[in-house]
Amino acid sequence: MLKKILIALTLSLLVLLGSYAVQSAKARNRGGELNQKASDAPTGTLQKMIVENGSVTMDLDIGRLNGAAGQTLQAQFAVGANSFFPVLVFNDQLRGPVPGSMALIPSRSGGIPPLPAALSASLKQLAVEKLPSGQGADLAVRDSNTGFTFFNIQGHQYDYNPAAQSLAITNGRLLISKEFANALGRPSDAGSVAGTISIGAAMQPAEITQLSNGQAQSVTMPPLQHALSQGTPQTLVPGPDVIVGDIESVEQPQGAVNGNFVGLGVGTVSCNNGDQPIDWHPLPNTNHPVIPQNLYRMSGGGDHTERFEQIGQSWMKHAFFALEEFICGTCNTSPPCVTGDQLCPGCADTYVASLNYDQDLIGSRAWVNPFTGVFPSNPDPNNHAGHNHTGTSHRVTVATSDLIPGQNPGATYFAEADYISPTEYTWCQAHPGQCNMYNNVSYRPFTVSGGPTTFTFGAAGLTVRMQPAIQTWASTGATVAQVEPDPGNDGIWFMGYKVTNPSAGVWHYEYALSNQNLDRAIQSFSVPVGEANISNIGFHAPPQEPAWPNDGTFNNQGYSSTPWAVDQSGGSITWSTETFATNQNANAIRFGTLYNFRFDADQPPQTANATVGYFKTGSPMTVEIQAPGQGGGTPTPTPTVTPTPTATVRPTPTPRPSPLPRVRPTPHPRP
Repeated sequence: MLKKILIALTLSLLVLLGSYAVQSAKARNRGGELNQKASDAPTGTLQKMIVENGSVTMDLDIGRLNGAAGQTLQAQFAVGANSFFPVLVFNDQLRGPVPGSMALIPSRSGGIPPLPAALSASLKQLAVEKLPSGQGADLAVRDSNTGFTFFNIQGHQYDYNPAAQSLAITNGRLLISKEFANALGRPSDAGSVAGTISIGAAMQPAEITQLSNGQAQSVTMPPLQHALSQGTPQTLVPGPDVIVGDIESVEQPQGAVNGNFVGLGVGTVSCNNGDQPIDWHPLPNTNHPVIPQNLYRMSGGGDHTERFEQIGQSWMKHAFFALEEFICGTCNTSPPCVTGDQLCPGCADTYVASLNYDQDLIGSRAWVNPFTGVFPSNPDPNNHAGHNHTGTSHRVTVATSDLIPGQNPGATYFAEADYISPTEYTWCQAHPGQCNMYNNVSYRPFTVSGGPTTFTFGAAGLTVRMQPAIQTWASTGATVAQVEPDPGNDGIWFMGYKVTNPSAGVWHYEYALSNQNLDRAIQSFSVPVGEANISNIGFHAPPQEPAWPNDGTFNNQGYSSTPWAVDQSGGSITWSTETFATNQNANAIRFGTLYNFRFDADQPPQTANATVGYFKTGSPMTVEIQAPGQGGGTPTPTPTVTPTPTATVRPTPTPRPSPLPRVRPTPHPRP
């Protein structure tokens, strides 16, 4: 039944996409309302391919499945002919799968090993399914009749050969699902690796759309009669407004290990929450969003919330070819929006983790001005010539010691993603009352299991939209205030702090400076301490990428990872990195990064002003914090703060921690 539903919805989706492509093209031809140069719009062939035939191999850990010592045995399956597991291909480049399934037929010669009863009973009706957005995994192995999930698949990679029209899915890890773990009587086994899976399939086109300058010239597809219901319209804000509508998953690819570090990817769903289209032109055009990804950990203290640290950051995925998905609500593809080349009002576009961690398709952060979204086309920011990638290169690189559960008791983890769009900046300059460029960051909590070098991540809550991850610290008693040093001309950062009283006569001061999109970056941080006795002085920053050819840093030397120097004199404690004049690659707090500063003192907190110095330009400024005072008083872990006033060029966005509205059971994501 589940497979039939997926097939019907997928077929309906193909009809809808083909229909709106033709209708949009006709409308644009009639009205002549294209709002961009024809040469900027996409031209080429968009194919929706389904499986003609194929094979699947599962290497199963029988010991893990049966709860006893065992060996790894191989199960082989044929893929049911004409399975509706659609993938999208534009100009012979894989865009990724959309929801669907491929039926698995056990191979008589495969020697199916002894399996747990529940899996054996479903063996002849298994399917590999592409899951809808927000399910916490990209693929799963399910019973196609009941929908029971046996395994979630993570760490896999897609490879499409246009000449052979073949699809390979390799290096997938089979993770025991919660319901299968419960059925086995071992709930703690949920998320455990039970084997690997590889898939090879011959593909055939189910729909072919010819685009010319963003207009559909022809659509060839089967005569399908299904209809797809429209979603409930959402309220769109004036202007373009790209947000991270959902963080789908955090995944570690197979082999993404380099010494004591692992490489991760974060799956993202973008939504245009505005009533104007957002340019999505692919490279070499530079008018498209870029997508940095980050990972954070909250830990320490009796309640494991004392500190909030960034433990990993990635390079950035360059967006290309928006698919106008019906995930956010109403997707309006009417002119003047150019489908594919722009993200239309109300529409969504998905990059699953396996695309966001594809090392050849992500470019350095150093090329991008995070406030304007501007970056050069020459040299190509995605040029990887001369690169010899390791398993962690360019991905969200995290030390294994920051993830191993036994070394991080009680810790919680948060993935964060951002869409930096030059369209929003340009619109904001022309329409000061419609600035939506400060709400592009969202985060989601995750659990971590596994180790010592292979980890799995499970969603532990909904995506909190339009807020940076540091805001979750505020729910634990920390104070987080937004700071905007040059309204209208540069971005924002957040001052976070928390004071605790771990023992009699000792106060722990924890500060976190999080740069969202401030191009000038932060170079120094000074806290007044008076006559207090200071101890346990600390500094923390996420790992930096090593130097790479064409990485956009000065002389391609990479950003420094040297810890900030500490000076305690004149009644203050000051941390600082080198100045811009001394070293353009100094370890400044650049956009999308959070640094921590901490110490213990023998004096309780009082309201004070810290001094923050900037890296590229701008005079130092003060921000309100809590710092050691003189004599008496009690700890104030949740002091009241007066945030730096927000720029008049745009209203402060209202946070919306609600989940992404779903308008149909099987939305249409793609990497």
